Amino acid sequence: MDGLRGHFFGRPEIRILVIMINVFAILSAVLFAFRKIGPFPFLIFSVLWFFLWVSIRRLLPLSIYKKSATFKDTFILSLDDRGILLETKKGSQLWSWEDFSGFKETIYFFHVYFTPRSFFMIPKESFKDITEIQAARKLLKERIKN
Repeated sequence: MDGLRGHFFGRPEIRILVIMINVFAILSAVLFAFRKIGPFPFLIFSVLWFFLWVSIRRLLPLSIYKKSATFKDTFILSLDDRGILLETKKGSQLWSWEDFSGFKETIYFFHVYFTPRSFFMIPKESFKDITEIQAARKLLKERIKN
């Protein structure tokens, strides 16, 4: 779920939406404090802001998580000079480094992108230690040009 949140909040349209909503929330609080709007419109806006925030933080990632069987699958992922090899019970797939358009790193994941909306996440907890994470980071930076 955290990885999906990281992806969604990395999208420019979501960031702009969140900034606009927060600016509007601050503006409405200031107008309410100066008695330019009444308590009922302020309450309605606050409830709408809360539901929007919950939908972006919880419902959107949860809906993607539940729909995709990928998140429930067990896999082995290997990074090397040829590319990224993904092995599951059903088979394996090797992507060369040229297949990727970019990557980003969040606190718990490496997000590796084919397109801005097509990606997979590599959990950092799957590495043995910090040196493996650093080696993966170095390889991703060298091979995938953002």
